[in-house]
Amino acid sequence: MREIESRDVVEMRDETFANVLDEINARQSQTRLSVALAVLFGIAGFLVGTKLGGAAPVLGIGAFVPGMLIGKWFDSYRRVSVLYYDLEKDAEAAYGRLVGAFETLTGCAGRWHVAAGGKIEDLTAWKRNAGASMLVDKKPTTLTSSLPKVVRSNVTPPSIHVGRQVLFFMPDLVLVKDGNRYGAVGYADLQTQFAPSNFIETGKVPSDAEIVSYTWAHPNKNGGPDKRFKDNRQIPVCRYEALRFSSPSGLNELVEFSKTNVSQPFCQALSALAQLHRSSDRQFIMLNAHTRE
Repeated sequence: MREIESRDVVEMRDETFANVLDEINARQSQTRLSVALAVLFGIAGFLVGTKLGGAAPVLGIGAFVPGMLIGKWFDSYRRVSVLYYDLEKDAEAAYGRLVGAFETLTGCAGRWHVAAGGKIEDLTAWKRNAGASMLVDKKPTTLTSSLPKVVRSNVTPPSIHVGRQVLFFMPDLVLVKDGNRYGAVGYADLQTQFAPSNFIETGKVPSDAEIVSYTWAHPNKNGGPDKRFKDNRQIPVCRYEALRFSSPSGLNELVEFSKTNVSQPFCQALSALAQLHRSSDRQFIMLNAHTRE
C-alpha cells in the first residue's frame, strides 16, 4: 500500500497572501486563555475553599467554569482573523458556480477520502480480495460549508475533510488546515484530475451508485466462483468517481464519490477562478484582512 498524502502544510504557501497566512498561524499558536484562566480560577477557588473549610472542591469547580468562559471570550478576539471579501461581478459569479457545483458533490450518498492504494500482484491476495486489481484504504469523509474556527468572514466556503487535513475553498485561494497549522494554495497552482473507477463494494452499496457487474468473494482465474471456499457469495462492482487535488507546493489528496459526472462542474469552476487570477490586471477580489482587537 502506498500512501496518498500531502507534504507538510507549512510548505503550502501562496506568497500573494503570505501576510494573512502568517497572521493566522501566529494567532493560532497563541496560548488558549480559556485553558489558562480555567486552571487559575480553579486553583484560586480551591485555595479559598480550603481556608473556608470543606468547600474546596465545590469552589474549585465553581470557579473553573467562569474562568473558562472568560478565557473563551478573550480567545475569540486574540486568536481570530477576519477576512472580508468584496467580490466584483465576475468573481462573484465564478465563486457562485463553485458553491453550486459543491452542492452536487455533497448530494452524493457515498463520499470517501482515499488514504492509500496498492496493486495486487500475487494470486493468493487476488483470490482473497474478490479478484480486485488494487487495494485501497478509504474512509467516509465530510463535505460541508464551514469556516476554520480561527477565521471570521462574510463568506462561508465549501470545505472537504481529507484525512488529518481540511481544504477550505475561499474566493481567492484554498486554505489548508492541518491541526493547528495552516497553509494556502492559490487557484492558479491548484491541479485537479477526475476519472470514473470501478470498486468492488463489500459494504453497503450507496443508494445512488451504479452497479456495473458482479464478482465473487473468492473467484477462479476464469472469473467463476472458487468452490473450495464456503459461502462464496457474489459481490457488486460499482462505478464510482475519483477526484484528485494536487499542487506544486505539495498538496496531494484523493476523494471518491458514489456517482459519476459530478466532479467536472466543480473542477471547471475551480479553473474559472484560476483563469480570473491569471488574466486580471487588477485586484478582482478586494480582500480586507484584519484581526479583531
